[in-house]
Amino acid sequence: MGEESNSSDDENSTKSSTEEGSSPASEEEWAKLTGDSRAFDPGFKGPVVNRSCTDVLCCIVFILFIIAYIILGLIAWVHGDPRRVAYPTDSKGHFCGQKGTPNENKSILFYFNLFSCTSPSVLISLQCPTTQICVSKCPEKFLTYMEMQFPYSKDRRYLKYYSQFCKSPIVHPAKSLSQIVMDDDCPTAIFPSKPFLQRCFPDFSTKNGTLTVGNRTMFEDGNGRTRNAMELRAAAKNINKVLDAKTIGMKVFEDYATTWYWILMGLLIAMLLSWLFLLLLRFTAGFLFWVFVLGVIGIIGYGNMALLP
Repeated sequence: MGEESNSSDDENSTKSSTEEGSSPASEEEWAKLTGDSRAFDPGFKGPVVNRSCTDVLCCIVFILFIIAYIILGLIAWVHGDPRRVAYPTDSKGHFCGQKGTPNENKSILFYFNLFSCTSPSVLISLQCPTTQICVSKCPEKFLTYMEMQFPYSKDRRYLKYYSQFCKSPIVHPAKSLSQIVMDDDCPTAIFPSKPFLQRCFPDFSTKNGTLTVGNRTMFEDGNGRTRNAMELRAAAKNINKVLDAKTIGMKVFEDYATTWYWILMGLLIAMLLSWLFLLLLRFTAGFLFWVFVLGVIGIIGYGNMALLP
């Protein structure tokens, strides 16, 4: 019995010595893998003490952009006038057809010299470099200043008809053609036109496959030159391009004016959904990840199936 107890004591001492000998080795290996443990330090400021912004240039550009955007909005609010998009304006900046103004009954814009609109500068300045006035109706016949001036003493109907397309009514056509051009009081010639987008445009038509204006292919421009309908159409095309650009701006303005509250509601709903998504992402990140992955795969597969014949 004494020998058995001694042998068991030896085995226990051997096991304990083995365990004691192996524990330091495991702790050293664990320390190499995980590093030294640290006690809680309330003054710890993070892995980097002196932190700084890494995108200073981008931050400055972003701030400048926001400031410029605010300044642009303030300038547009103070000096802008949305009526310029809705109503045509004459050379003096008066609106055509606006109620409560002298041009209330003159809702159509008339160009003195439509041929000057063929200049390439029209597409840059978005303005035809000729005198523009507001009229109640467009011309319906061919007539030059000289043709109106000669029969004045016998027939005043031409004078009365022609003067409605001048800056002010003509009492006596005493000025010469050169004076009229220099003073820019009246157009040198008028030709049949029709209102289009509140502006007088030539009355184009096709006769036997040939482009005509008021059933004419050639006509006098009032400056001693003979013009054709093709030249007039080139000028009208440039004005159409200008009007297209202004029409786009008008449509954008009208859309914002009529749907601003829907846009604001959409932004608020998008913000709430974004917050909800972040909350769900905190608790169900794995689930949402697989939903998105499977959804993208499903959309791509559906698109490929739709493209198959």
